[in-house]
Amino acid sequence: MYRIGIDVGGTNTDAVIMQGDKILAGVKSATTSDVMSGVVDSLKKVLAETGVKNSTVSAVMIGTTHFTNAVVERRSLSLTAAVRLCLPAAQCLPPMVDWPDDIKQAVGGHYWMADGGNEFDGREISSLNDIQLTKIADEIDALGIDTVALCSVFSPVNDSMEKEAMAIMKKRLPKANFTLSSEIGRLGILERENAAIMNASLRKLSSHTVGAFGKALKSVGLSCPYYVTQNDGTLMSAKFVQEYPVLTFASGPTNSMRGASFLTGEKNAIVIDVGGTSTDVGALVNGFPRPASTSVDVGGVRTNFRMPDVYSIALGGGTIINPEDPISIGPRSVGYRIHEDGLLFGGDILTATDVAVGLGIADIGDPEPAKKLGSERLQIIKSKIDEMIVNAAERMRVSSDRIPVLAVGGGSILIPDTVGDLPVVKPNYFAVANAVGAAIGQISGEVDRIFSLTSISREEALETARKEATKKAIAAGAKPDSIEILDQEDVPLAYLPGNATRIRLKVVGDLNG
Repeated sequence: MYRIGIDVGGTNTDAVIMQGDKILAGVKSATTSDVMSGVVDSLKKVLAETGVKNSTVSAVMIGTTHFTNAVVERRSLSLTAAVRLCLPAAQCLPPMVDWPDDIKQAVGGHYWMADGGNEFDGREISSLNDIQLTKIADEIDALGIDTVALCSVFSPVNDSMEKEAMAIMKKRLPKANFTLSSEIGRLGILERENAAIMNASLRKLSSHTVGAFGKALKSVGLSCPYYVTQNDGTLMSAKFVQEYPVLTFASGPTNSMRGASFLTGEKNAIVIDVGGTSTDVGALVNGFPRPASTSVDVGGVRTNFRMPDVYSIALGGGTIINPEDPISIGPRSVGYRIHEDGLLFGGDILTATDVAVGLGIADIGDPEPAKKLGSERLQIIKSKIDEMIVNAAERMRVSSDRIPVLAVGGGSILIPDTVGDLPVVKPNYFAVANAVGAAIGQISGEVDRIFSLTSISREEALETARKEATKKAIAAGAKPDSIEILDQEDVPLAYLPGNATRIRLKVVGDLNG
């Protein structure tokens, strides 16, 4: 059986077909304004190139920037009711207090605070008030809002109040979509609440997009299950991504990093992925992206759900360059219009790819228009591009170890042979590494909780966390007998009473079926 990996980027939509660990073909198509046409084009190309029969494709894995773009561009977001269970505590900073005005308006800015919440060790702050929650549900219904984000203080420690509050409110809002913060974010109420509200506001778009992906596959005769990649290098089922669209944020760079690791065999490295519009730099640790250790800004909103530690710069194959003094590189790009606007294709805009072609680094299109600038001018521009790449790589480096730099992406012709003192490795199929990363995706489950070790031992707490993470992975589609621990961390919290310990644990498993 075969599986197909697809990655929808800002410039190109890439696709690969794999049989086991063998890559049979990789193709690129221009990303289209409606996204789905580009997906269909790539599917048709890669199927035609290999001659693989549709009936022998067991699964399709898709990486998309659709939901990130919706937040950044403030479009297709649903009106959302934010309900915080906290009273009489946690009132001074209301929900969405730190949101930019434009995105706050896009989701409506409606919030309520109610009784409830827990202490760090699971003890109640106050009990839920059924009458109070019923009244809030009636007010939400009167506003015509059918998307709700529920957040309770310390709900990652004890999520029962969020679940109970949802059950109460569903009696008055039977058709509403509910997002529980305990299922999205980590400890830290504002960031976790932000992530839950953002997820809730994307639920309708997610349902529409997942349906469109299904129609795209059906249009080329594929009836197999399909999955969407999330930002830890693993997969979500179509149903799962409809419920948790925020987990796709930054999945593009993650796919590239996972693909780079697979193509080179390197488990610990710096990965530089140069696309048509931007360059993403990240670090591989044991074959998976290093996670960000701090809160992550998404469209101006601070969140704390898991995200890869990625540094992006406005440099890609389509980056627009002003060759006159003072020379400027980016941040604008011709993007998917490089075949119309780039000098090497008969256009009138100088791009980073033109510079590489003019210097003989790459053999694409017509090099003569770029060569008219003169080799000295082209070398000066290339030196500035190299400096941008080296500086980005150094930002992601945490030690003096000479780990390799893995160069992937269609624009990786811009990467020099060495980045600072680090050797550069450019594997076969480097241009479609992101699609490869999607195709090899596994299923994960993660837990981040504070345990009080007064009544249980450390080993018992770790075992509880492992079982919870495993349950989440299986619910997301993992094969039970393939699940293994990927990452585990437990940190004593001396500033809290009760011998408190924070445990983060992640498991991964192979796709079931």
